[in-house]
Amino acid sequence: MEGSSKRSGSDISEIKKILEHMQRDVKRLIENCNQQQIELLVESSKKDFCNAFKEYMRQDIQDNLEKSMVYPCQMREECKSRFADFLEKNASLIGQGDVTQEVIVENQSELLELAEEAPYKKCDRCFLEVNALFRKQIRLMRSLRIYSSKKEKHEDLSCLSEEYMVKNVLDPLSNQQRLQILKSMATQTQTFSNLSELTGLKGGNLLFHLQKLTETDMILQRHERGDYMITEKGYGILMVLSELNCILSTKNNS
Repeated sequence: MEGSSKRSGSDISEIKKILEHMQRDVKRLIENCNQQQIELLVESSKKDFCNAFKEYMRQDIQDNLEKSMVYPCQMREECKSRFADFLEKNASLIGQGDVTQEVIVENQSELLELAEEAPYKKCDRCFLEVNALFRKQIRLMRSLRIYSSKKEKHEDLSCLSEEYMVKNVLDPLSNQQRLQILKSMATQTQTFSNLSELTGLKGGNLLFHLQKLTETDMILQRHERGDYMITEKGYGILMVLSELNCILSTKNNS
């Protein structure tokens, strides 16, 4: 009898252990299911949110191009289609998570290539509008915190070379006219005569400033006596300055 009681007690203890394991398994399963549902809900909401923004940007592109492009022009519809494709491709980055600076610079280079193909002087007006829409998209990406021209990293400042930064970044851009020159090349190439008209500098004076930017790889001349264009380094620095300007403007207005 006593042996039977011991076996019963042992069986009950074993059953309790099994039930406890089952309860833990069921609880884990429920928790996993809830987590999956939450993840699906978040992903669905994120997708709807991105789609709403992309639709807004698509409509914004169409409205602004229609309103601002040169009219009459025999190439208007063809250019409008190409500009819309370019801007909608850039807008589609919103649904892809983090956007790298390399991708933005690549898209900017594509816009510069389109500008180089422009056959008429009046094309400048259309490219200014496309560039404005492009910048607007980038500002929106920053607002959504999916793009930053410089990822926020807590890096060791010892890797920051004072000599290199002063010589290759700060000194070349410490002059207002050199910054004006660099900015003018953000959307199109520039001839020597165009830059002379823009800055008011003539001959050797203008050449001195162009050499400063060329020597530090911010701009380049496509061939001897050819047009000047911005480099990837120059455009990247402009993006950083633009972001800094936005931060300072926001602080001053607050």
